[in-house]
Amino acid sequence: MLSSVEMMVKIATDRGVKISELMIEEEMRSSGKSREEIVSKMQKSLDVMKSAVKEGIAGVTSTSGMTGGDAKKIHEYIENGKFITDTTLLKAVCYAVATNEVNASMGVICATPTAGSSGILPGVMIAIQEKYAFEDDSIVEAMFTAGAFGYVIANNASISGAAGGCQAEIGSASAMTAGALTELMGGTPRQAANAMAMAMKNMLGLACDPLAGLVEVPCIKRNGAGATNAILASELALANVETKVPWDEVIEAMFNIGQSMPAILRETALGGLATTKTGEEWKEKLWK
Repeated sequence: MLSSVEMMVKIATDRGVKISELMIEEEMRSSGKSREEIVSKMQKSLDVMKSAVKEGIAGVTSTSGMTGGDAKKIHEYIENGKFITDTTLLKAVCYAVATNEVNASMGVICATPTAGSSGILPGVMIAIQEKYAFEDDSIVEAMFTAGAFGYVIANNASISGAAGGCQAEIGSASAMTAGALTELMGGTPRQAANAMAMAMKNMLGLACDPLAGLVEVPCIKRNGAGATNAILASELALANVETKVPWDEVIEAMFNIGQSMPAILRETALGGLATTKTGEEWKEKLWK
């Protein structure tokens, strides 16, 4: 069992393999399935992700009517050719928002690690794949790296907004994605771990305060923020910037913050943005 990031990095480094390999082996051990079956299943998850991005860009509306159409607007903004950052970053944001809009519209997505944070990993992975023309095999391999970090986070802290606030959902997804992206771009296991930790540190303390208790506002746009955060953390790690707080201690800190966070900021819709005037209006409208 991969019980800590420290353990993963040590084993991967000693064996000269990627973290993704350790996750595949762990899945083989725990499920009894073959490597081919496990990789094939992950490929199917990637296919779902790509379909969700395509659907979201075309334009969807949530069943509540609260959200929808923003991914289409971002896509059109990119196509206009006048923007502040660059195409890849904006595509990552666009695809992340698209995926989460599909989730809000009751479409099919792949929870990574949750439905509310499902846009970050596909948003970044698909944008990077388009930039560098990576084969699906490379993206699938990186998704196992994301899974490895998510596995450790889930077993040592939380990936639930109700348990640990949005830091446990968007924060975990962003951290998983940062680690996966770093390894995809040729980073070492240590660099991937540093990226994971730096991405998570940037999200510590983030409240889970959805309007009317729905996974829409501010969740969808936070997926875009999580995507940019993942890319930033990966860039830092690939530049050999290291976290000053050890990887597993960052995960422990996230857990402790979640435990001390008041219930009103943990997906109950009783605090934060959920209790603004607009939040109360949506609550009254939808709950009536």
